[in-house]
Amino acid sequence: STPVVLTPQHRAVPRVCVPAPATAVPAMPKVRPAKTAADTLVTKEITINLHKKLHGVSFKKKAPRAVRAIKAVVAKEMKTGDVRIDASLNKFVWHKGIRNVPYRVRIRMERKRNEDEEASELMYTLVKHVDVALDATTGKKVKGGYKNLLSSKTETAVEEEAEE
Repeated sequence: STPVVLTPQHRAVPRVCVPAPATAVPAMPKVRPAKTAADTLVTKEITINLHKKLHGVSFKKKAPRAVRAIKAVVAKEMKTGDVRIDASLNKFVWHKGIRNVPYRVRIRMERKRNEDEEASELMYTLVKHVDVALDATTGKKVKGGYKNLLSSKTETAVEEEAEE
């Protein structure tokens, strides 16, 4: 082994790491929304990014996979194994064909009591499509769709305000 000769500009300078002074930062309490029991009747509204869920799926499997992806998201969110897709939502997913599934879909999930006595589960979830392109207050088409969703209210929010 040959000795390593260091020139003045390559000289190794020992670095001393001094830890930062410890300051007492108060821990913020974690505030989580109250969890609802799996046997209560609940209605929720969410947007699902289908584009992210269907990345890499072959063309002829996109729309069927989108329906399965919606069912999986709803089953996890609502904690029911029995998820039923409304005809309007199915029509919206398929309206551009099997290959060109919409990038996002806004859905309303309703957990309902199962009326069938022979059913294995007590509750089921009905999933309906919420048309984002319509303004909830006027009923007219809105430009921007999902981009305006943060500033505009959906039908459910307007109905809830009317009840209060």
